Amino acid sequence: MWGILGRRAVDGGFSASSLRRMRSGLVSARSYAAGSKEMTVRDALNSAIDEEMSADPKVFVMGEEVGQYQGAYKITKGLLEKYGPERVYDTPITEAGFTGIGVGAAYAGLKPVVEFMTFNFSMQAIDHIINSAAKSNYMSAGQINVPIVFRGPNGAAAGVGAQHSQCYAAWYASVPGLKVLAPYSAEDARGLLKAAIRDPDPVVFLENELLYGESFPISEEALDSSFCLPIGKAKIEREGKDVTITTFSKMVGFALKAAEKLAEEGISAEVINLRSIRPLDRATINASVRKTSRLVTVEEGFPQHGVCAEICASVVEESFSYLDAPVERIAGADVPMPYAANLERLALPQVEDIVRAAKRACFRSK
Repeated sequence: MWGILGRRAVDGGFSASSLRRMRSGLVSARSYAAGSKEMTVRDALNSAIDEEMSADPKVFVMGEEVGQYQGAYKITKGLLEKYGPERVYDTPITEAGFTGIGVGAAYAGLKPVVEFMTFNFSMQAIDHIINSAAKSNYMSAGQINVPIVFRGPNGAAAGVGAQHSQCYAAWYASVPGLKVLAPYSAEDARGLLKAAIRDPDPVVFLENELLYGESFPISEEALDSSFCLPIGKAKIEREGKDVTITTFSKMVGFALKAAEKLAEEGISAEVINLRSIRPLDRATINASVRKTSRLVTVEEGFPQHGVCAEICASVVEESFSYLDAPVERIAGADVPMPYAANLERLALPQVEDIVRAAKRACFRSK
């Protein structure tokens, strides 16, 4: 790990600068999603699939326990009853088999949504995902489209050991021909999954198991059946002027908490929710760094050859002269995930790690 614990310092009074920081925090909170309604990530994903299946008869769902059991995490709840077994397929426990069937169906013009009970199990199907789905459009000179979505929980959950805790963002984002998305909020989940299903190319859709039950504010616009978020566009969750923090999925929440703690110490952090890992919104990242002159990158995955490493390279290539401090990289420990709860926590980035890295970047470490 690149950090263990950060120190807290709370402002003692309400100075003009602290009032400005409070106002900035309130504005960023309001801009998160206009409206008072809330929705869980689970319901956002379920409604997105439901609406796309209703709008397009070519869309169907397949995977282990997606039908009668209504999904291991209840993402496909109610779909079998509504659309029947011809569009909601319960498959045997053979990822290589049903992923290959899904890719073949996409070749034929259908739009499969393939669920992996966890993306760790996608290792069984990685040949179909990369060699069949990702490469076919290029190898056919654009004659074959593969409109397929591979979705399911990605990264660490809690106490499930090394084989069920890996983050596959960097793995799949390194492959030309794939699009890789990682939602954080309910609005992300709804808008990005709709975009993925409508896209003519294969999309790897990386969810987080620990976010399924989390509720988020959601706008009226996002509840409309036509709502869709653009692939390849990041979102500035919180504006700031002193340091840029980039991250995705569950770590967005950690970064926002870190930004609150930093504000108490007079550091204004800009938090960027990547949303899209491939294509990566380099323009938004570099524009932010050119404003703040400092960068902290955060991810749960392994540090070597990770998403953070790619972002660091992009900023060094495009915005090096704007940097006032070395780039800080926060990632998971470079070890297989421990099973013990205390070691698992140490192996994953925590809010304190982000705070400490941001303070180093701002030369505020003690």
